[in-house]
Amino acid sequence: MTVEQHESTGAEVEDLSPSSREVAAEALESLRGPSPQLPCKLLYDDVGARLFEQICEQPEYYPTRTETAILRVRGAEIAARIGPHALVVEFGSGASTKTRHLLDALTEPAGYVPIDIAREQLAETARALDEDYPGLRVRPVCADYTKPITLPKLVDEVENTVVFFPGSTIGNFEQRQVVGFLRRVARLVGPGGGLLIGVDLKKDRHVLEAAYDDAAGVSRAFIKNVLARLNRECGAGFDLDAWRYRARWCEERSGIVMELICERPQRVTIAGETLEFAPGAVIHCEDSHKYSRESFAALAAEAGFSVDSVWTDDDELFSVQYLTADG
Repeated sequence: MTVEQHESTGAEVEDLSPSSREVAAEALESLRGPSPQLPCKLLYDDVGARLFEQICEQPEYYPTRTETAILRVRGAEIAARIGPHALVVEFGSGASTKTRHLLDALTEPAGYVPIDIAREQLAETARALDEDYPGLRVRPVCADYTKPITLPKLVDEVENTVVFFPGSTIGNFEQRQVVGFLRRVARLVGPGGGLLIGVDLKKDRHVLEAAYDDAAGVSRAFIKNVLARLNRECGAGFDLDAWRYRARWCEERSGIVMELICERPQRVTIAGETLEFAPGAVIHCEDSHKYSRESFAALAAEAGFSVDSVWTDDDELFSVQYLTADG
């Protein structure tokens, strides 16, 4: 573990991010099987993180603006439910844009721990938060939040620990993995602790497919960047022009499936092993599952959470939910 000290602020980045060797090993394991895939977390290197921020600005991409509006309009209610002196831990913090609405509404938050694997963006975000919230203790951690994490100790007086998980990132998990992930969150926050989570709701498939395949092609660039990352970090040798992006609604999975389709023969090398892809081969890159209120509440209950409050927009496109960990 390394710690980076920023000269302009007191924020430190605990660097627990995976090495290039670990990235290569995980990619190879996922690609060599009969149904090639890549873990969606590999999408979020520094380049991918910035592309995702651009996706959030596209007119077709409703989740960001809808969730942001909920946090802004219902911020006082959300803050009242969380309570004063709360430690806020954000998984996949990105630019922490939505977090500012939450921090502005909270009463004397005890601290903020942003966790992300995009190290450069994380450091920049921590620097900006230090400047804009001088009384807030900020301790960024560069790590894979899907694995167990020990929180840095910021203060002794924490009345509530709350994980903030916006953006409906929970939809990227296979539904069988959601319960395990939520159980880890419940252990992290402890009995009575909270989870403030964005959950995208089921809606018309055409709205969904447009959101994940925008006209400007930013989603396409975002997904293709995972191959570019393997080229940069692992010397894989993918020809990006030989792969076509596809986003489609899958009723059986209750979500959008994002894939790369090979259009001409490819031979790449990862961690010393050669992989071949024939035309028509598909690499599964990411899912974005959608839920009803009832289906998500059932998963939360299985993981040891009770749904305390749900806030939605008028059209019920998106929900922000506050869950409480059972004793």
